[in-house]
Amino acid sequence: MTDSGTDAAPETTAPYRAGFVSFVGRPNVGKSTLTNALVGQKVAITSSKPQTTRRAIRGIVHRPHGQVIVVDTPGVHRPRTLLGERLNDLVQSTLGDVDVIGFCVPANEPIGPGDRFINDTLDQYPRAKKVAIVTKIDRAGKEKVAEQLLAVSRLREWDAIIPTSGTEGLQLEDLLDEVVSLLPESPQLYDDLAVTEETDEERIGELIREAALEGVRDELPHSLAVVIEDVVEPDDDDPDGPLRIFANLFVERDSQKAIVIGHKGGRLKDVGTRARAEIEALVGRHVYLNIRVKVAKEWQRDPKQLGRLGF
Repeated sequence: MTDSGTDAAPETTAPYRAGFVSFVGRPNVGKSTLTNALVGQKVAITSSKPQTTRRAIRGIVHRPHGQVIVVDTPGVHRPRTLLGERLNDLVQSTLGDVDVIGFCVPANEPIGPGDRFINDTLDQYPRAKKVAIVTKIDRAGKEKVAEQLLAVSRLREWDAIIPTSGTEGLQLEDLLDEVVSLLPESPQLYDDLAVTEETDEERIGELIREAALEGVRDELPHSLAVVIEDVVEPDDDDPDGPLRIFANLFVERDSQKAIVIGHKGGRLKDVGTRARAEIEALVGRHVYLNIRVKVAKEWQRDPKQLGRLGF
């Protein structure tokens, strides 16, 4: 006589997974916005100007079933300077180390030669799983999004194709679920409170550069670099005083210096005001910010100056 008991089958818990995903794509396709949206706070600066991201910035996303370390990289482009070559090299070295590559294509722009070139380069990384991410779906109608999803599907066999919007927070959990499922089984790699590997000083420098990028001419963004000279804590006589930050904002020519400073220093003052608000939100205290604009002639092409500026 067979046992007709009603004992339920034991529940199986999904294994914990952790690993690295890198978003790639042309400049200004929404990679940094997507990174910040997934992490839940700003770890990478954003701008409408291309090539805003200059480092491989790690943002850490925590979920009960896994941990995703998002590596935001510069946009792949045809380099015109030594800096551009080094940024492309950074992307290539990053992709060789990640578990998942998320290829980002905006929903509101047709797939072009740049997208196809980047897609072709993904063959150099056979170890990584490949996910297509159609970004900025809030800027395109349903028909356009559907057309873009179809166009992307024709580029290669993807492990997943996900439409998202970092700005509006659309389908981010779907994206995370897909990415986690593709990661290796692994214990947690970062502690529960970690959100980035970036130091506060690095994040402060980037926030100043982000503020300086707003409203400048197209040729100027690439020439801007920020170095934090000093961060001074309040002294014992004034423990509630501001955190004092001294920064140098570098450009390549005297004419660019005049643009950044503006008429009677008005533009630089505006940059400082915007940057200080972001920095105070980051450090949670009052800040005194001193920005000096300096000229480092043709620094994007000079290996010694690139080294001094952190590239």
